[in-house]
Amino acid sequence: MNENELIKQCIKNNRTAQNELFRKYKDTLYFTSLKYCRNEADAEDNLHDAFITIFQKIKTYKKKGSFEGWMKRITIYKAIDKYKAFKPINIEIKDDILEETIAVEEAENFNLDQLLNLIQNLPDQYRLVFNLYQMDGFSHKEIASVLNISEGTSKSNYHRAKLILREKIMEINKSLNLKAH
Repeated sequence: MNENELIKQCIKNNRTAQNELFRKYKDTLYFTSLKYCRNEADAEDNLHDAFITIFQKIKTYKKKGSFEGWMKRITIYKAIDKYKAFKPINIEIKDDILEETIAVEEAENFNLDQLLNLIQNLPDQYRLVFNLYQMDGFSHKEIASVLNISEGTSKSNYHRAKLILREKIMEINKSLNLKAH
C-alpha cells in the first residue's frame, strides 16, 4: 500500500492500515521521542500517545510537507506538552560566557547512543531547546512560541545546553584517555 492509500485507509479507521503505518514509522518516531524524553519508558509512552493523536487527526493532514514530518511534529509536541504539564517554564539565564560559540567536535569519538544519553540527561528545558533547535531545525522564535519563553531565553538555554554537553564530553574523553595510559 502506498502512503496516500495508507492515509486514506487510516482515515477510515482500517486497523490493518493503522498497523502498517505504525510498523512503518514506529522506529523513526521512537527515536524522535527518545530525543525529547528522559528515558526509554517515557519515550515509549510518548510514542504511544503520539500514534493515538496521529490516528485521531490523520484526516486533518493537508499534504503540505511530508507526512513523516507531520507525524514527527505531533510526536515532538506530545513530549513538550507532557513536560509543560509537570513543570512551568520560566527560566532566564544571563551569562557573558554564553556569547561564545562552542563546537562539540569532541563528540566525534562518541557513538549515537552515548550522545543521546548525554542529551537525555540535560535539564529538561535545556534538552527541549537543544533538540528543537539543533536536531529538528526550529528557530529560536518558534521555540519561544512553543515553550512560552522569550527568544533570549531560548538562545540562552541552547548555549547553556551546549556548554553542559561539551563539559560532559570532555570529562568522558579525559577519563578514557586516563584509562588508555
